[in-house]
Amino acid sequence: MTEQRGDGRRHAAEEETRAWAELVETARRSVADGLVVGTSGNVSVRVGETVLVTPSGVPYDRLTPDDVTGVDLAGRQVLGSLVPTSELPMHLAVYRTTAARAVVHTHAVHATAVSTLVDDLPLIHYMAAALGGPVRVAGYATYGTDRLAESMLRALDGRTGCLLQNHGTITHGATLAQAYDRTAQLEWMCRVWLTASSVPGLTPHLLTHEQLAEATERLSGYGQQTSSPSGGPPSGRV
Repeated sequence: MTEQRGDGRRHAAEEETRAWAELVETARRSVADGLVVGTSGNVSVRVGETVLVTPSGVPYDRLTPDDVTGVDLAGRQVLGSLVPTSELPMHLAVYRTTAARAVVHTHAVHATAVSTLVDDLPLIHYMAAALGGPVRVAGYATYGTDRLAESMLRALDGRTGCLLQNHGTITHGATLAQAYDRTAQLEWMCRVWLTASSVPGLTPHLLTHEQLAEATERLSGYGQQTSSPSGGPPSGRV
């Protein structure tokens, strides 16, 4: 029994180490892909009952696995010495209410611009189905507050991503790769809508809810099938 317990602890430590490295890689990628600027945005991944999350105020190009912080689901810090991201309430709210294992929050330019214009992202593309349906905009609230987390949860109901008014995006998934892919898809859809709607004298054709429902059904059986405990199709890629 002692050996089995030792193996379990070693496996947990190895999983945590891999998650640290993936978290840093994802954070750096968000800068390279232009989804965040400076220290804006944050990334987290759940390992067991611990949430590993990027620290507050540390530029991603200088971020290392040693800088990653960890909290329990109540928000008590259990790993690291740096202060966790100020957006911790949003991350924890997602983990407490969904089966998500990863969360990505950005200040992506096109998505943030759209969040100031509409209450829902118009159905410009069927990839809205990869986020569970029409993308909502969460009402504005001050960053880092429980009020923002509550507004976000309302917009995320039945969805794996939403816009945050005058703020940015948040998505979740079964893995960091899936959550990040959903963020990238959301930013791309916002860019498409802004581009199409900016043409003088023309109004973009939008999908109907029936057309989106058909796309949702087709996406659910597309590609290499893997489990997706956080909901939605296995992948955003077609």
